[in-house]
Amino acid sequence: MGEMIEVKRPDGGACPAYLVESKAGASAPGFVMIQEWWGLNDQIRGMAERLAGEGYRVVVPDLYRGRKATTPDEAGALMGALDFADAGKQDVRGCVQHLKKGSAKVAVGGFCLGGAVTVIAAVHVPEADASVCFYGIPPVAVADPAQVKRPFQGHFAIIDDWCTPAAVDALEQALGRSGASFEVHRYQAQHAFMNEARPEVFDAACADLAWRRTRDFLARTLR
Repeated sequence: MGEMIEVKRPDGGACPAYLVESKAGASAPGFVMIQEWWGLNDQIRGMAERLAGEGYRVVVPDLYRGRKATTPDEAGALMGALDFADAGKQDVRGCVQHLKKGSAKVAVGGFCLGGAVTVIAAVHVPEADASVCFYGIPPVAVADPAQVKRPFQGHFAIIDDWCTPAAVDALEQALGRSGASFEVHRYQAQHAFMNEARPEVFDAACADLAWRRTRDFLARTLR
């Protein structure tokens, strides 16, 4: 189990965040995990605890500042009010800097909304050593993937009307111009296939494969 902490943002403000320390200690590699559009709920806390069990110190910034959604309408309203660039450049960067006080290397990763913020962080957070994006892509005007400089791994659903196959192709082409090492994986599944709390889209086989690929990627890039 983790605890809520206050993380200092680069602009001097504060961001509440859920911290799960690893049994591997305060110098273990770090990971900033970014929520879906539902907010900092039990499901994303569980994902953070699962990754901590793999030997990583995990921080989940509370981008909605305590608010959570239980319906798509609520989630859409909260996501629509979020300043994505601020979330990536301030909340997430502050969390990376917080973990770097003990961890030599820190990655950033997230799901859905958090996937889009992951790309923003991959471009705009120089302290991040690697990024893992699950089915989220921001507008190029906010973060151009061609400017990613550190290792990047992406996981996308083929059945997705937001991060469409064409949008993923464009992301992959931009990453190809970046000079960074990257890999993009596509799954015969629906958007949010990693979320076991949503049985209508959860795909256990695809989720297991994506998790194993993530673990391997983090082991290569952070250890």
